[in-house]
Amino acid sequence: MVAKRKKKYSTGEAAQFMTRKAALKKLQLSLNDFRHLCILKGIYPREPRNRKRAQKGQTGIKTLYHVKDIQFLLHEPIIWKLRDYKIFNKKVGRARAIRDFENLHKYLNNHPTLKLDHIVKERYPTFLDALRDLDDCLTLCFLFSTFPSLAHVPRDQSALCQRLTMEFLHAIIEAKALRKVFISIKGYYYQAEIKGETITWIVPHHFSFEPQQKSEVDFKIMSIFVEFYTILLGFVNYRLYHSLNLHYPPKFSSQSTIDDVEKNIVDEEAFVSERVSALNYPILKVTTDLIQDDVTIDNFALDEDPNKVEEAKKEAEKVKKLKTLFKGLKFFLNREVPREPLVFLIRCFGGEVSWDKVLFIGSTFDENDETITHQIIDRPSMPKQYISRYYIQPQWVFDSINARELLPVEKYFMGEVLPPHLSPFIDPERDQQYIPPEERALYDPSVLEDQYKKDENIIQEMTNAEEESNQESNVEEEKIREKETNKSKLSVSTGEVYKEVPWEKSRQERQEYKLREKMIKKKHKKLYNSMMEGRKERAKAIWLLRKKRRLHDEKKATEKVGKSRKQE
Repeated sequence: MVAKRKKKYSTGEAAQFMTRKAALKKLQLSLNDFRHLCILKGIYPREPRNRKRAQKGQTGIKTLYHVKDIQFLLHEPIIWKLRDYKIFNKKVGRARAIRDFENLHKYLNNHPTLKLDHIVKERYPTFLDALRDLDDCLTLCFLFSTFPSLAHVPRDQSALCQRLTMEFLHAIIEAKALRKVFISIKGYYYQAEIKGETITWIVPHHFSFEPQQKSEVDFKIMSIFVEFYTILLGFVNYRLYHSLNLHYPPKFSSQSTIDDVEKNIVDEEAFVSERVSALNYPILKVTTDLIQDDVTIDNFALDEDPNKVEEAKKEAEKVKKLKTLFKGLKFFLNREVPREPLVFLIRCFGGEVSWDKVLFIGSTFDENDETITHQIIDRPSMPKQYISRYYIQPQWVFDSINARELLPVEKYFMGEVLPPHLSPFIDPERDQQYIPPEERALYDPSVLEDQYKKDENIIQEMTNAEEESNQESNVEEEKIREKETNKSKLSVSTGEVYKEVPWEKSRQERQEYKLREKMIKKKHKKLYNSMMEGRKERAKAIWLLRKKRRLHDEKKATEKVGKSRKQE
């Protein structure tokens, strides 16, 4: 019996993938509703191994989805809610067109609501899963908290982002979970550690909002992401507050709350002032705090490697000291410094902070308080100064947190040229990247600048490797000829002590390296050559940057010598 021949493109990748048009037809949804549903459910297009087979022989590049993902969407109850929205819009539009205001008010009062609680539970079964995916959520919510009312971004959504982000900052302050911070052009980078999970997010600088063109940013798509992220962040805040033994929603010690501010204050500057003042007040707790600061390390898991145990203990001690870095210190902020990040950082590490009560609300002590230890200022001079305090620039706070110790204040006095602000998120052991001398000294103070000469020879050694190998091969041939001539003479000579040739080992390594290069397959040869070219370019870039730095330092040194001579 002859087996039945299978139809073309009925098996394999052709049966595993589906175009977006076919998915819309199967789900019976519009393109906007399909995008909305995919964003909420976390389903994205897939890239097949063989696009021609996946597209069933069709030309061009099409958006493809996995068949199992589309079948997974078929059983989602949100689809029916999206259809209810469509019916609701038709009813409202018809009632408005025929001026049937009685039915119009009835429809508007009973509009369908979309609930996403079950999707959050489905995508993040445990609290740790939610923490692992919190980076993008926080960054986008902090961004939307700075937006005014836009066409596709309702004011209620921005207000909700403002409330949720403020609650999260208070949870970080109470848990003392902040570990690193960095100032960049994009904003303030923060990194916290919660339940063993590292969370990194960006808070944008507070500038006046400039509306973007419609072609640059699709705020409607971003608003759908925020719609899901606000539900996720609300659940995370709830769990964080209950793990810290705090009320949720939080109750502040100050008279005004965030909800009151949202209802009563329209001015953006006044709202920011209220938000910063809320950060400066502690949250009311249910009972005494149940969190223990003492960190105990389980030795049974690391018994095999005692070095790891010692490193873990040292790291735990550093973190414990970091949590109380500013304890016992009182800071006063001048009007020109950014208040919100500084208040957040100082309170995270146990310090007290205040500002001028005439300018902003929420101050806890005045400028003439004799117990103030540091006054943060960002101007070259000040007419009235107190002897009992240090006048420093804001960068001292950030650098001290990253160094995990109180740095000397001499380099951060007002009017001083500040040291470079180094990023703590870069691996110090990274390869083939330029590391500035200040950063190298930060990680290892004993490192001197005697490596410039070695770095200058990197490119020369790579380009002259072939010439050296040719010279060494000629020397080897001469030695072989000498041995052959000596063999013909039947004479006994005295033994000589064998001396190691210094370049013999490097020559042998180069020969082995060339043999390994010959073993590379032809299909990988182009990739290998491009990798080698990239390595040469990176080495050249490092050499050029270090040369520029050396010339800059020499110029600076000559200028200092010239100034000292003029003063003499």
